[in-house]
Amino acid sequence: MSYVFFPGCSLDGTARDFHRSTLAVAARLGLDLPELPDWTCCGSTAAHGSDALLADALPAKNLSAAAGKTVAVACAACYSRLKTANHHIAGDWVVRARVAEVVGSDYDGRTPVMHLLEILSRDIGRARIAAAIRRPLSGLKVACYYGCLLARPPEITRFDDAENPTLMDQLMEIAGATPVDWPHKTECCGASFSITDADIVLGLSNQILSMAKAAGVDCIVTACPLCQLNLDMRQKDIEARFGQRYDLPIFYFTQLLGLAMGCTASELSLASLVVAPGALLKSKGICRAEATP
Repeated sequence: MSYVFFPGCSLDGTARDFHRSTLAVAARLGLDLPELPDWTCCGSTAAHGSDALLADALPAKNLSAAAGKTVAVACAACYSRLKTANHHIAGDWVVRARVAEVVGSDYDGRTPVMHLLEILSRDIGRARIAAAIRRPLSGLKVACYYGCLLARPPEITRFDDAENPTLMDQLMEIAGATPVDWPHKTECCGASFSITDADIVLGLSNQILSMAKAAGVDCIVTACPLCQLNLDMRQKDIEARFGQRYDLPIFYFTQLLGLAMGCTASELSLASLVVAPGALLKSKGICRAEATP
């Protein structure tokens, strides 16, 4: 299958570590992810919260440029918006016609969209990933946090079980880590309320961190830039607000996969993490202390 990679705004900005680690893992697997030329913002929260037509037209512009290839996405928000636009356009001739007027060409809503987790699990497969593992993450207990966008609404994303997705858990197992069962894997962290109402984010993210800590994990793994930002960058604020001590590194799943495949800390931008993972990774024998922040 041929793919074209849609990075989205976060991976081109605040989540560059997700972008770099995605490409590092793809290189180790021989997965070709050429970037979609001249891509633009998918609209994310702002568009669908203010203008339904814009929310469909922005993804349509990008999807129509895929030239018959499957659009690969790493960002959960981008994945949600592209899949939702496809659903609206393919299922409603009125929406399709209005989007065509805005975009300047007819788009039928049929370009396949796959999240990187789906590509790795279903197209690349367990055997090929296992063959690329060089440094198993033995002894590392992880909470796989999917957030609220990847698996919902299930009739649109068709990603995995909406209440108990396991694609990331399976990949972590292949990498040698131990994913735990915990109840908050699809709860919302507050997302972009981080900008407009930080108290909401602090409260919701505290619940996630608290449940992960109670499950006895060493770290949290995610596939969403907003989830990673809220749980990582705001962790100290959350600890201060609620009188807790979490000290949980928040990794992108590509960073842990990359470590297991022998990528360096620099290749995976581990220094970008606010909650430094160096001591944890050293204690598990995964990385030398001098190789991690």
